[in-house]
Amino acid sequence: MVEKRDYYEVLGVDKGSDKKEIKKAYRKLAMKYHPDVSDDAEAADKFKEISEAYAVLSDEEKRSTYDQFGHSGMNGFSQEDIFNNINFDDIFRGFGFDVGNIFDIFGFGGGHRQGPQRGRDVYYDMEIALEDAAAGLETDIQVPHTKTCPVCDGSRAEPGTGTRQCENCGGSGQVRQINNTFLGQMVNIRPCPTCQGEGNIVEEPCKNCHGQGIVKQTSSIHIKIPPGVETGSRLRVPGEGEVGPHNGPPGDLYVMITVKDHKLFQREGANLYYEKQISFVQAALGDNVEIPTLERPVDFKIPSGTQSGTTFRLKGQGMPHLRWSGKGNLYVKVKVVTPRKLNPKQKELLQEFADISGDEIKSDDKGFFDKVKDAISH
Repeated sequence: MVEKRDYYEVLGVDKGSDKKEIKKAYRKLAMKYHPDVSDDAEAADKFKEISEAYAVLSDEEKRSTYDQFGHSGMNGFSQEDIFNNINFDDIFRGFGFDVGNIFDIFGFGGGHRQGPQRGRDVYYDMEIALEDAAAGLETDIQVPHTKTCPVCDGSRAEPGTGTRQCENCGGSGQVRQINNTFLGQMVNIRPCPTCQGEGNIVEEPCKNCHGQGIVKQTSSIHIKIPPGVETGSRLRVPGEGEVGPHNGPPGDLYVMITVKDHKLFQREGANLYYEKQISFVQAALGDNVEIPTLERPVDFKIPSGTQSGTTFRLKGQGMPHLRWSGKGNLYVKVKVVTPRKLNPKQKELLQEFADISGDEIKSDDKGFFDKVKDAISH
Protein backbone atom coordinates (compact mmCIF):
# COMPACT_ATOMS: atom_id res chain seq x y z
CA MET A 1 0.00 0.00 0.00
CA VAL A 2 1.36 3.41 -1.01
CA GLU A 3 1.97 5.64 1.98
CA LYS A 4 0.07 8.92 1.86
CA ARG A 5 2.05 12.12 1.54
CA ASP A 6 1.77 14.90 4.08
CA TYR A 7 -1.19 17.14 3.20
CA TYR A 8 0.89 20.32 3.55
CA GLU A 9 3.49 18.87 1.22
CA VAL A 10 0.80 17.88 -1.29
CA LEU A 11 -0.44 21.48 -1.54
CA GLY A 12 3.01 23.01 -1.23
CA VAL A 13 2.09 25.19 1.77
CA ASP A 14 3.55 25.74 5.24
CA LYS A 15 1.86 24.48 8.40
CA GLY A 16 1.18 28.05 9.43
CA SER A 17 -0.65 28.92 6.21
CA ASP A 18 -4.10 30.45 6.58
CA LYS A 19 -7.27 29.39 4.74
CA LYS A 20 -6.78 31.96 1.97
CA GLU A 21 -3.28 30.68 1.17
CA ILE A 22 -4.46 27.06 1.25
CA LYS A 23 -7.39 27.79 -1.10
CA LYS A 24 -5.13 29.68 -3.52
CA ALA A 25 -2.65 26.79 -3.63
CA TYR A 26 -5.44 24.28 -4.23
CA ARG A 27 -7.06 26.26 -7.06
CA LYS A 28 -3.70 26.55 -8.81
CA LEU A 29 -3.04 22.80 -8.59
CA ALA A 30 -6.66 21.94 -9.49
CA MET A 31 -6.37 23.93 -12.71
CA LYS A 32 -3.31 21.85 -13.55
CA TYR A 33 -4.59 18.38 -12.67
CA HIS A 34 -8.36 18.49 -13.21
CA PRO A 35 -9.13 15.60 -15.61
CA ASP A 36 -11.16 17.95 -17.85
CA VAL A 37 -8.03 19.92 -18.77
CA SER A 38 -5.05 17.64 -18.08
CA ASP A 39 -3.63 15.03 -20.45
CA ASP A 40 -1.61 13.46 -17.63
CA ALA A 41 -2.54 9.78 -17.27
CA GLU A 42 -2.38 10.19 -13.48
CA ALA A 43 -4.34 13.44 -13.43
CA ALA A 44 -7.41 11.94 -11.71
CA ASP A 45 -5.31 10.43 -8.90
CA LYS A 46 -3.38 13.66 -8.41
CA PHE A 47 -6.60 15.66 -8.42
CA LYS A 48 -8.06 13.37 -5.75
CA GLU A 49 -4.88 13.73 -3.67
CA ILE A 50 -4.84 17.54 -3.72
CA SER A 51 -8.62 17.72 -3.17
CA GLU A 52 -8.42 15.47 -0.11
CA ALA A 53 -5.56 17.58 1.28
CA TYR A 54 -7.59 20.75 0.73
CA ALA A 55 -10.74 19.22 2.25
CA VAL A 56 -8.88 18.46 5.49
CA LEU A 57 -6.73 21.59 5.78
CA SER A 58 -9.58 23.99 4.96
CA ASP A 59 -11.71 22.64 7.83
CA GLU A 60 -10.61 23.81 11.29
CA GLU A 61 -11.71 20.67 13.16
CA LYS A 62 -10.26 18.20 10.64
CA ARG A 63 -7.05 20.21 10.37
CA SER A 64 -6.64 20.22 14.16
CA THR A 65 -7.14 16.45 14.26
CA TYR A 66 -4.67 15.93 11.41
CA ASP A 67 -2.05 18.21 13.02
CA GLN A 68 -2.29 16.17 16.23
CA PHE A 69 -2.59 12.61 14.92
CA GLY A 70 -1.55 12.72 11.24
CA HIS A 71 -3.26 10.46 8.70
CA SER A 72 -4.32 8.03 11.45
CA GLY A 73 -6.62 10.74 12.78
CA MET A 74 -8.56 10.67 9.50
CA ASN A 75 -9.40 6.95 9.75
CA GLY A 76 -12.74 7.68 11.39
CA PHE A 77 -13.93 9.77 8.42
CA SER A 78 -15.46 8.39 5.25
CA GLN A 79 -14.81 10.08 1.90
CA GLU A 80 -18.19 11.76 2.18
CA ASP A 81 -17.29 13.03 5.68
CA ILE A 82 -14.01 14.50 4.47
CA PHE A 83 -15.55 16.36 1.54
CA ASN A 84 -18.90 17.38 3.05
CA ASN A 85 -17.82 20.97 3.83
CA ILE A 86 -16.28 21.84 0.46
CA ASN A 87 -18.19 24.14 -1.87
CA PHE A 88 -16.79 23.13 -5.24
CA ASP A 89 -19.22 25.52 -6.97
CA ASP A 90 -17.48 28.43 -5.25
CA ILE A 91 -13.96 27.14 -5.88
CA PHE A 92 -14.41 26.44 -9.59
CA ARG A 93 -16.85 29.22 -10.43
CA GLY A 94 -16.05 30.55 -13.91
CA PHE A 95 -13.75 27.64 -14.81
CA GLY A 96 -16.48 25.61 -16.53
CA PHE A 97 -15.77 22.39 -14.65
CA ASP A 98 -18.59 19.87 -14.27
CA VAL A 99 -19.07 19.69 -10.49
CA GLY A 100 -20.96 16.43 -10.91
CA ASN A 101 -17.87 14.93 -12.53
CA ILE A 102 -15.79 16.04 -9.57
CA PHE A 103 -17.86 13.90 -7.19
CA ASP A 104 -17.71 11.01 -9.67
CA ILE A 105 -13.92 11.22 -9.44
CA PHE A 106 -14.14 10.62 -5.69
CA GLY A 107 -16.48 7.71 -6.21
CA PHE A 108 -19.62 8.83 -4.42
CA GLY A 109 -21.57 10.70 -7.10
CA GLY A 110 -22.85 14.26 -7.30
CA GLY A 111 -26.32 13.58 -5.93
CA HIS A 112 -24.98 11.97 -2.74
CA ARG A 113 -23.68 15.30 -1.57
CA GLN A 114 -27.18 16.34 -0.59
CA GLY A 115 -27.83 13.04 1.18
CA PRO A 116 -27.18 12.23 4.85
CA GLN A 117 -23.96 13.75 6.14
CA ARG A 118 -22.12 13.26 9.41
CA GLY A 119 -22.69 16.00 11.96
CA ARG A 120 -20.00 18.19 13.43
CA ASP A 121 -18.09 17.23 16.56
CA VAL A 122 -18.73 19.20 19.76
CA TYR A 123 -15.93 20.25 22.13
CA TYR A 124 -16.57 20.77 25.84
CA ASP A 125 -13.95 22.32 28.18
CA MET A 126 -13.81 20.87 31.69
CA GLU A 127 -11.64 21.73 34.71
CA ILE A 128 -11.00 19.12 37.39
CA ALA A 129 -8.98 18.98 40.62
CA LEU A 130 -5.70 17.07 40.83
CA GLU A 131 -7.33 14.65 43.28
CA ASP A 132 -10.05 13.85 40.70
CA ALA A 133 -7.40 13.37 38.03
CA ALA A 134 -5.70 10.86 40.32
CA ALA A 135 -8.78 8.92 41.39
CA GLY A 136 -10.87 9.18 38.22
CA LEU A 137 -14.25 10.83 38.08
CA GLU A 138 -17.81 10.02 37.04
CA THR A 139 -20.14 12.99 36.61
CA ASP A 140 -22.88 14.51 34.47
CA ILE A 141 -22.19 17.48 32.22
CA GLN A 142 -24.63 19.77 30.43
CA VAL A 143 -23.84 19.95 26.73
CA PRO A 144 -25.62 22.22 24.22
CA HIS A 145 -25.93 20.59 20.79
CA THR A 146 -28.42 19.88 18.01
CA LYS A 147 -30.70 16.86 17.96
CA THR A 148 -33.24 15.47 15.50
CA CYS A 149 -36.57 17.22 16.02
CA PRO A 150 -38.71 14.90 18.18
CA VAL A 151 -41.95 16.19 16.64
CA CYS A 152 -41.27 15.66 12.93
CA ASP A 153 -38.46 13.09 13.41
CA GLY A 154 -36.26 15.09 11.07
CA SER A 155 -38.71 15.17 8.15
CA ARG A 156 -39.13 18.97 8.56
CA ALA A 157 -42.86 18.62 7.90
CA GLU A 158 -45.65 19.24 10.38
CA PRO A 159 -47.11 15.89 11.51
CA GLY A 160 -50.07 14.91 9.33
CA THR A 161 -48.67 16.76 6.33
CA GLY A 162 -46.19 15.66 3.71
CA THR A 163 -43.92 16.76 0.90
CA ARG A 164 -44.28 17.13 -2.83
CA GLN A 165 -41.80 16.59 -5.62
CA CYS A 166 -39.86 19.67 -6.62
CA GLU A 167 -41.11 20.92 -10.00
CA ASN A 168 -37.86 22.69 -10.82
CA CYS A 169 -35.60 19.61 -10.70
CA GLY A 170 -38.19 16.86 -11.08
CA GLY A 171 -37.17 15.36 -7.75
CA SER A 172 -33.50 14.84 -8.64
CA GLY A 173 -32.24 17.60 -6.38
CA GLN A 174 -29.98 18.85 -9.19
CA VAL A 175 -30.14 21.29 -12.05
CA ARG A 176 -27.85 21.41 -15.06
CA GLN A 177 -26.33 24.57 -16.47
CA ILE A 178 -24.43 24.70 -19.76
CA ASN A 179 -21.50 27.11 -19.92
CA ASN A 180 -19.46 28.06 -22.97
CA THR A 181 -15.77 28.27 -22.05
CA PHE A 182 -12.46 28.40 -23.86
CA LEU A 183 -12.36 24.63 -23.43
CA GLY A 184 -15.70 24.22 -25.16
CA GLN A 185 -19.17 23.62 -23.82
CA MET A 186 -19.24 22.45 -20.21
CA VAL A 187 -22.15 21.08 -18.22
CA ASN A 188 -22.28 22.29 -14.62
CA ILE A 189 -24.45 20.29 -12.21
CA ARG A 190 -25.59 22.18 -9.12
CA PRO A 191 -27.98 21.58 -6.21
CA CYS A 192 -31.46 22.77 -7.07
CA PRO A 193 -32.01 26.28 -5.62
CA THR A 194 -35.75 25.66 -5.21
CA CYS A 195 -35.57 22.60 -2.96
CA GLN A 196 -31.96 23.11 -1.79
CA GLY A 197 -30.96 19.77 -3.27
CA GLU A 198 -33.60 17.81 -1.36
CA GLY A 199 -35.68 16.81 -4.40
CA ASN A 200 -38.90 17.57 -2.56
CA ILE A 201 -40.59 20.54 -0.94
CA VAL A 202 -42.20 20.57 2.50
CA GLU A 203 -45.82 21.63 2.23
CA GLU A 204 -46.21 22.75 5.86
CA PRO A 205 -43.00 23.23 7.89
CA CYS A 206 -42.86 21.69 11.36
CA LYS A 207 -43.73 24.32 13.96
CA ASN A 208 -41.40 22.88 16.58
CA CYS A 209 -38.22 23.11 14.48
CA HIS A 210 -39.47 25.70 11.95
CA GLY A 211 -38.91 23.29 9.11
CA GLN A 212 -35.25 22.65 9.93
CA GLY A 213 -35.61 19.04 11.07
CA ILE A 214 -33.26 19.70 14.00
CA VAL A 215 -33.55 21.52 17.34
CA LYS A 216 -31.00 23.03 19.69
CA GLN A 217 -31.08 21.55 23.16
CA THR A 218 -28.93 21.01 26.24
CA SER A 219 -28.45 17.36 27.20
CA SER A 220 -27.22 15.88 30.47
CA ILE A 221 -24.48 13.42 29.53
CA HIS A 222 -22.82 11.00 31.95
CA ILE A 223 -19.06 10.74 31.48
CA LYS A 224 -16.31 8.65 33.05
CA ILE A 225 -12.88 10.27 33.35
CA PRO A 226 -10.15 7.65 33.85
CA PRO A 227 -7.43 8.02 36.51
CA GLY A 228 -4.22 9.66 35.33
CA VAL A 229 -5.60 12.26 32.92
CA GLU A 230 -3.68 15.49 32.56
CA THR A 231 -4.20 18.87 30.98
CA GLY A 232 -4.74 18.35 27.24
CA SER A 233 -6.33 14.90 27.58
CA ARG A 234 -9.43 14.38 25.41
CA LEU A 235 -12.37 12.14 26.30
CA ARG A 236 -14.43 11.02 23.28
CA VAL A 237 -18.16 10.34 23.71
CA PRO A 238 -19.45 8.84 20.43
CA GLY A 239 -22.67 10.17 18.93
CA GLU A 240 -23.15 13.16 21.26
CA GLY A 241 -22.06 15.85 18.80
CA GLU A 242 -24.24 17.82 16.38
CA VAL A 243 -26.86 15.86 14.46
CA GLY A 244 -25.93 15.34 10.80
CA PRO A 245 -27.58 17.28 7.96
CA HIS A 246 -30.34 15.48 6.05
CA ASN A 247 -30.85 12.98 8.89
CA GLY A 248 -27.18 12.05 8.86
CA PRO A 249 -25.41 10.42 11.82
CA PRO A 250 -24.32 12.72 14.66
CA GLY A 251 -20.77 13.74 15.31
CA ASP A 252 -18.92 13.00 18.55
CA LEU A 253 -18.46 14.90 21.80
CA TYR A 254 -14.89 15.61 22.91
CA VAL A 255 -14.38 16.60 26.55
CA MET A 256 -11.18 18.66 26.78
CA ILE A 257 -9.57 18.22 30.22
CA THR A 258 -7.72 20.90 32.19
CA VAL A 259 -6.27 19.87 35.59
CA LYS A 260 -6.20 22.80 38.02
CA ASP A 261 -3.00 23.79 39.83
CA HIS A 262 -2.62 22.31 43.33
CA LYS A 263 -1.69 24.30 46.43
CA LEU A 264 0.85 21.69 47.61
CA PHE A 265 2.07 19.66 44.65
CA GLN A 266 3.69 20.34 41.31
CA ARG A 267 3.07 17.74 38.61
CA GLU A 268 5.28 16.44 35.81
CA GLY A 269 3.64 13.55 34.02
CA ALA A 270 2.96 10.85 36.61
CA ASN A 271 5.36 12.32 39.18
CA LEU A 272 4.54 14.83 41.92
CA TYR A 273 6.89 17.28 43.64
CA TYR A 274 6.54 18.71 47.16
CA GLU A 275 8.72 21.04 49.25
CA LYS A 276 9.03 20.23 52.99
CA GLN A 277 10.35 22.88 55.37
CA ILE A 278 12.31 21.66 58.44
CA SER A 279 14.40 23.32 61.13
CA PHE A 280 18.19 23.06 61.21
CA VAL A 281 17.84 21.01 64.43
CA GLN A 282 15.72 18.47 62.54
CA ALA A 283 18.22 18.53 59.69
CA ALA A 284 21.15 17.98 62.06
CA LEU A 285 19.62 15.38 64.38
CA GLY A 286 17.07 13.76 62.04
CA ASP A 287 13.36 13.49 62.75
CA ASN A 288 10.12 11.68 61.89
CA VAL A 289 7.92 14.04 59.87
CA GLU A 290 4.53 13.84 58.21
CA ILE A 291 4.39 14.15 54.42
CA PRO A 292 1.05 14.85 52.67
CA THR A 293 0.01 12.75 49.68
CA LEU A 294 -3.09 12.82 47.47
CA GLU A 295 -4.70 10.06 49.57
CA ARG A 296 -3.49 10.45 53.17
CA PRO A 297 -0.42 11.74 55.09
CA VAL A 298 2.48 9.31 55.50
CA ASP A 299 5.30 9.20 58.06
CA PHE A 300 8.81 9.76 56.75
CA LYS A 301 12.20 9.59 58.49
CA ILE A 302 14.49 12.57 57.85
CA PRO A 303 18.00 11.20 58.38
CA SER A 304 20.47 13.13 60.56
CA GLY A 305 22.81 15.43 58.69
CA THR A 306 20.34 16.17 55.91
CA GLN A 307 21.37 19.15 53.79
CA SER A 308 18.99 21.82 52.55
CA GLY A 309 17.93 21.03 48.96
CA THR A 310 18.15 17.25 49.42
CA THR A 311 15.39 15.42 47.53
CA PHE A 312 13.84 12.17 48.73
CA ARG A 313 11.70 9.78 46.68
CA LEU A 314 8.45 8.28 47.95
CA LYS A 315 7.87 5.46 45.48
CA GLY A 316 4.35 4.96 44.16
CA GLN A 317 2.90 8.09 45.81
CA GLY A 318 2.48 10.02 42.56
CA MET A 319 -0.22 9.96 39.87
CA PRO A 320 -1.57 6.83 38.16
CA HIS A 321 -0.16 6.13 34.73
CA LEU A 322 -2.85 6.76 32.12
CA ARG A 323 -1.78 4.06 29.66
CA TRP A 324 -0.40 1.35 31.94
CA SER A 325 -0.68 0.10 35.51
CA GLY A 326 1.18 1.53 38.46
CA LYS A 327 1.86 5.02 39.74
CA GLY A 328 4.57 7.62 39.52
CA ASN A 329 6.57 8.85 42.51
CA LEU A 330 6.36 11.72 44.98
CA TYR A 331 9.62 13.66 45.26
CA VAL A 332 10.10 15.59 48.51
CA LYS A 333 12.64 18.41 48.49
CA VAL A 334 13.82 19.47 51.94
CA LYS A 335 14.28 23.16 52.72
CA VAL A 336 16.09 23.97 55.97
CA VAL A 337 14.68 27.13 57.58
CA THR A 338 16.87 29.23 59.86
CA PRO A 339 14.98 30.95 62.75
CA ARG A 340 14.82 34.73 62.50
CA LYS A 341 14.52 35.36 66.27
CA LEU A 342 16.22 33.57 69.18
CA ASN A 343 15.82 34.07 72.92
CA PRO A 344 18.89 34.40 75.18
CA LYS A 345 18.85 30.73 76.21
CA GLN A 346 18.81 29.59 72.59
CA LYS A 347 21.69 31.89 71.76
CA GLU A 348 23.65 30.57 74.75
CA LEU A 349 23.18 26.97 73.66
CA LEU A 350 24.20 27.73 70.12
CA GLN A 351 27.26 29.57 71.38
CA GLU A 352 28.16 26.52 73.47
CA PHE A 353 27.67 24.35 70.38
CA ALA A 354 30.02 26.58 68.43
CA ASP A 355 32.66 26.43 71.16
CA ILE A 356 32.50 22.63 71.33
CA SER A 357 32.69 22.41 67.54
CA GLY A 358 35.74 24.68 67.48
CA ASP A 359 33.99 27.39 65.47
CA GLU A 360 35.67 30.74 65.89
CA ILE A 361 33.07 33.51 66.00
CA LYS A 362 34.60 36.82 64.89
CA SER A 363 31.43 38.78 64.33
CA ASP A 364 28.03 39.33 65.95
CA ASP A 365 25.20 36.83 66.26
CA LYS A 366 23.98 37.55 62.77
CA GLY A 367 27.25 36.45 61.27
CA PHE A 368 27.26 33.32 63.37
CA PHE A 369 23.82 32.25 62.26
CA ASP A 370 24.72 33.00 58.69
CA LYS A 371 27.66 30.66 59.19
CA VAL A 372 25.41 27.95 60.65
CA LYS A 373 23.01 28.39 57.73
CA ASP A 374 25.85 28.18 55.21
CA ALA A 375 27.23 25.04 56.89
CA ILE A 376 23.88 23.32 56.62
CA SER A 377 23.28 24.46 53.05
CA HIS A 378 26.50 22.97 51.66
